[in-house]
Amino acid sequence: MAFPDDEKVKGCRPKFFGTKEKKVAKRTDCQSCSTFKSGPSSSKSQSSSPFRTLSEVRSIRLSHLLGHSSSSTKTEPFRIFVSTWNVGGNTPTAELNLNDFLPADDDSDIYVLGFQEIVPLNAGNVLVVEDNEPAAKWLALINRTLNKPVDNNADIFQHKLHSKLMPHSSLDSTLSQSSSNLDASFSNRSRTASSSSAIFQKSSLKSIRKPYMPTQRKLLKLCNCSVEMTRKSYKDACFGCPQAYANETDSSEEDDTDDRSNDAYGYLVDGMSSAASASRDQLKYNLVSCKRMVGIFITVWAKKELVHHIGHVRTSCVGRGIMGYLGNKGCISVSMTLHQTSFCFICSHLASGEKEGDELRRNLDVLEILRLTQFQRICRAGRRIPEKILDHDRVIWLGDLNYRISLSYEDTKKLLTENNWDALFEKDQLNIERKSGRVFKGWSEEKIYFAPTYKYSCNSDSYAGETTTSKRKRRTPAWCDRILWHGDGIVQLSYFRGESKFSDHRPVCGTFIVHVETQDSKSKRRSSNTNIRIGAEELLPTSKNKCNKNKGNKGGWT
Repeated sequence: MAFPDDEKVKGCRPKFFGTKEKKVAKRTDCQSCSTFKSGPSSSKSQSSSPFRTLSEVRSIRLSHLLGHSSSSTKTEPFRIFVSTWNVGGNTPTAELNLNDFLPADDDSDIYVLGFQEIVPLNAGNVLVVEDNEPAAKWLALINRTLNKPVDNNADIFQHKLHSKLMPHSSLDSTLSQSSSNLDASFSNRSRTASSSSAIFQKSSLKSIRKPYMPTQRKLLKLCNCSVEMTRKSYKDACFGCPQAYANETDSSEEDDTDDRSNDAYGYLVDGMSSAASASRDQLKYNLVSCKRMVGIFITVWAKKELVHHIGHVRTSCVGRGIMGYLGNKGCISVSMTLHQTSFCFICSHLASGEKEGDELRRNLDVLEILRLTQFQRICRAGRRIPEKILDHDRVIWLGDLNYRISLSYEDTKKLLTENNWDALFEKDQLNIERKSGRVFKGWSEEKIYFAPTYKYSCNSDSYAGETTTSKRKRRTPAWCDRILWHGDGIVQLSYFRGESKFSDHRPVCGTFIVHVETQDSKSKRRSSNTNIRIGAEELLPTSKNKCNKNKGNKGGWT
């Protein structure tokens, strides 16, 4: 709620500040009624306004009313893990190991995990009702990977029995039971999906994600601006922050629906019952946001202790596929704030093709995504919350960007056998287009030291061109899967690819250290609700009776 200039304060102060102040001559005897003596000296008699001037108000309580200033904030580093994977329309099984996509020992503060083609990009999936079964399975697998114990002595789930850690055997039993439930759930879902009426039994993504989200998940969409006010205070204050109006509206009726209503359709895929879902806050990581558009799917997870510092969570989808707007290609963007810093994560799948000129279509996709992405305005407190991608403090773009290598298949293969990544990267279309300033101007990408991630033969370490005799089906290897970032305060620690053979793409991962502005604890104490009420009362005129009592005269404010 900081006001950096007079103009912002003017918009929030009472209207009577704009009226002409009535001057009262020879009123010096009542000047002592005023709590403060301020303002420049003048040869004319001093104005005795019934209300304090704007400069007085700013000097009196500015530090209390507007606790957010450069001196009241500090910068803290947080670790973010980002991964992107085009899974080629393949649906996972319970046995799938995600270590190549999501290392179990990474222990980052935030995980941003993006998928492309979680369903085959056929007309049925693009034009008909979306099938959330694959998304549910990916969520279950991610949850199992993030929230399993690192070792038998780790109290990751914070289960306590008589103030002691869960015994060794109990941990093993719990993990074994979780895996068993996951297997059974996947099997139940397969049987459900095979029935002719299964399409009418599909639960919404909101119902599927519910067991993984924090109990007070609605607070993620509210304001977490610098002044530490309660949610009720935000609604009542003149600087109030209305509830979020994100692209996907949050139905209270759906949120209040009992989780058991989903059991019949097998959507509690990690074996959670309604009673078990009540203990979701015991997980080490909570799901902050997830959104799906046809085959594009993005999830954001955060450590439980960080969740209450996250706010303003919004999503925006831009379709760039069939006819220029369907969702088989395009992006999903997630906007949020962590403490006092805004973040935007974009998961995209751009236009395909390796013919000459196809890179220009991908450039256009990027430009249109930047132009069309719009986040709902949800906050009027303190500072303007970003509504466009490049307005955010820290931006990370991940996905199958589909840029190819501008070389023949034979020349590319020769450089590949020599592991000559530098020569290959010089011919990388994204590298060329960025250098020319035609796309991603001002963005950064770490240097690539790994082999091209596309296109592999199914369940093989061989590129597709090595196993096919048809030139029409042959694809030149390329770095289609990329991670870029924009903004200050971002340092990339690693950039690598996984080696899973699950699809024709290899997953690509990156770890970042991001610097986040947090409010100093002393400033938080100064910015209490009591100070705000006192500050508001000081805007009111001094009582006539009080003035008369103090000075013992008939005069007063007129």
